[in-house]
Formats: sequence, structure tokens, C-alpha cells
Amino acid sequence: MSLLKRFRSGATRVGSGLRAGFVENEDARYLAEWVRTHTGVEGYVEPKTTVTDVTVVLVAADGEWTRRIVGERGARRLAGDLRIPVYDVGKTGYPQRMRDHDARQRIARRRSFEDELRDL
Repeated sequence: MSLLKRFRSGATRVGSGLRAGFVENEDARYLAEWVRTHTGVEGYVEPKTTVTDVTVVLVAADGEWTRRIVGERGARRLAGDLRIPVYDVGKTGYPQRMRDHDARQRIARRRSFEDELRDL
């Protein structure tokens, strides 16, 4: 199979987290564990890009988030398998709590860096 034909046919890379469009067992276990250990989790499905297949971002109530490649069929099964609400990020956008969490993390990293500089 030529390289170009492989990309056109939707073949998946072994290390990409996909197998025929379904979430691999390791990623499925990770996502299930992440949902179990966080409260108020919602899923946001991101569309396929030129670089990655369909991905999902899980966002907890406090804004902490994680992202995994799930493929088109995996994204469809996600809500039922994890029993969480799943939204199309193209229609809803990302939740504000996710951006707020990232801003808090940037501030914490900057303060930690400044503390390290003072200790030198």
C-alpha cells in the first residue's frame, strides 16, 4: 500500500491510540479511570485534523482536563461507555472552567519559577 493511499484510506498508526476507529484498551482504561477519579466530567469531541484523528477532551468540574485520540467511532461510543455528557466542541466551544484552570496553572508555574530564581 502506498503512503498516500494509506492516508486516504483512513488507515491508523499503531502508536496513535487507534485501532479501526475505536479507543484502544489502554486509552479506554485511562479515560474510564480519569472519569472515576474526577467529578463533574464532560467530554468535548474535537474534529479530525490533518495531524490527528478525532480526539476527545475530558474536562472535570474544576477545569482540569485530559485529551486522547479516539477516532470517529470511538467518539460516538464514548458517552455511553463512560456515562458522561459529550459535546461537539465545534458547536459548544470549550468550557470557561478549562481556560480558567489553564490560567491558574500558568500563574502557579510562573510563581514556582520565580521562587526558584530567588533561591539561587
